[in-house]
Amino acid sequence: MEQEKTMQQMQKEVDDYIGQFKEGYFSPLAMLARFTEELGELAREVNHYYGEKPKKETEAENTIEQEMGDLLFVLICLANSLQIDLSTAHDEVLHKFKTRDAHRWTRG
Repeated sequence: MEQEKTMQQMQKEVDDYIGQFKEGYFSPLAMLARFTEELGELAREVNHYYGEKPKKETEAENTIEQEMGDLLFVLICLANSLQIDLSTAHDEVLHKFKTRDAHRWTRG
């Protein structure tokens, strides 16, 4: 059974991968454009599976999981290039939701 990776491990893994190329990370603006492109691909897949627009027979069979993986990779690249620790970012946003929205939703 494979052990789950931490966000820090994933960020290091991506950094090691990108670090082997002279070009390194793309600019933040280029990565944001790439992120938007990948988000569109995810939206397309979700629409095919859950929306009213079925795939054409000639379209490649991508999965929602694959598209989420692509999106995560680009997000990690962007975070790494800006020296942002995604675990810290996660903790900060979760704290914000737990305090700001503490009484917003009905608990089960």
